[in-house]
Amino acid sequence: MSIFLDEIIGNDKVKTILSNILQSENIPHAFLFTGTDGVGKENAAISFTKELNQLKENLEKSKSISTQIDNLSEPYIKYILPLPRGKNETDQNDPYEKLNEDEVDQINLEFKKKSQNHYYRIHIPKANFIKINSIRDIKKFLSFSYEDIKYRVILISQAHLMNEESQNALLKNLEEPPEGVIFILCTPSPEKLRETIRSRCWKINFQPLEESDLSNILIEKFGIEPTIAKEVVPFSGGSTQTAISLIENDFGLLLDKTIKILRYSFGKKYHSAFMEFEEMLSDSDVVKIRLIITMIIIWLNDYQKYRLVEGGRFFFSKQIETLEKFNSKFPDVDVAEVTNNLDRISSSFRNNINLNIAVSNIIFQLSNLTAI
Repeated sequence: MSIFLDEIIGNDKVKTILSNILQSENIPHAFLFTGTDGVGKENAAISFTKELNQLKENLEKSKSISTQIDNLSEPYIKYILPLPRGKNETDQNDPYEKLNEDEVDQINLEFKKKSQNHYYRIHIPKANFIKINSIRDIKKFLSFSYEDIKYRVILISQAHLMNEESQNALLKNLEEPPEGVIFILCTPSPEKLRETIRSRCWKINFQPLEESDLSNILIEKFGIEPTIAKEVVPFSGGSTQTAISLIENDFGLLLDKTIKILRYSFGKKYHSAFMEFEEMLSDSDVVKIRLIITMIIIWLNDYQKYRLVEGGRFFFSKQIETLEKFNSKFPDVDVAEVTNNLDRISSSFRNNINLNIAVSNIIFQLSNLTAI
C-alpha cells in the first residue's frame, strides 16, 4: 500500500481502488467521492493528492510538497467550499473580496484546523452554498502553468451545495480538463449533482466507519478521552461528524432527553414530551433536534432487535429496562413505518420547516405506536 494512502483510516476497499489507479498510471481527470458525512472522504482526497505528487527521486522535495498539500496550499491543491455572501457582493467579485474582516479571520481559523486534522469539518456561519465566483475562480487557478508539479487537485467540499449556475460553470471545466489537473468532488448527496457532472467522474463510495476505526480517529485526531469515545461511537453511525456533534452537545444529556421523550410520548403525556424540546426550540437548535431523532431511531431499532433476536447487542444496553417494559406492554408493535417517518422528518430540516410542527410530528409518531 502507498505510504500516504495508509493515512486513510478504514474504508480498505477505497484504499485498494485508489492504489490500483495509481499503479495503473491512468489517472481519471475527475472523481466523485460519495458517502455520508464524516466518513473521511476529504481526508482520502488529500492523502491521494499527496500520493500523486510523490517524488521518489527527491524525498526532501516530496516531503515539502506533502506539507503544502496538508496545509491546503495552492498551487498543489485548491480547496473550494461553501462561503457566506459578502455585503454588496456580485458574481463578478473574488469569492473573498466582499467578506468582512471577522468572516475572513473565521475562515482562516477553520482552514488552520482543517490543515491540522483532515477529518475536521469546517464550520462557517451563513455558508449555505458554493458561490459561482468560487467556481469561476478555478479558471484563474488553471491559467498558471507549473512544469515541476505532476498533478494539481481541485477539491470541492460539499459539492451538492453548488446551485444550477455553479454546476454549469464547473461542467465547462470538466469538459475540457487541462493536463495534470484532477477534480475531486466530495458529497453525501450525489443525486443533487447534474447527471452530466456525475457521468464525467470516477465514482468511489465510502462506507460508514467501523466502530474501532471511528474510535481511533476520535482519540488520535480529536483528542477525545477513550472512555467518552467508547460511549459515543455506537450512536454515531460510523460518522466522525455525528460523534463530535454528540460530544459537543452533551451526549449524556441527549441520552437522558431521548429516554424521557420516549416515555412521555408512549404515555400520551404530550405536554411533558414537548417541554423536553423547549430549549432546543427557543434556540432553533436543529442540530440537537436531529441528534435526538437519530437516537430515537436507534432505540426503536434496538426494540425491534430485542423483540426478534435473543441475546443481541443493544446500543441502549444501559437502558435495557425501557425495552423490556415497552415490549411487555406492546409486544406486537411494528416500528418500521415510524422509523421511516422520523427519518423523513430529520431530512426535512434542510428545507427550513417549522420546528414546532416538526417536534409535534415526532411526538405524534411515537405516541401512535401505543395507540389501541
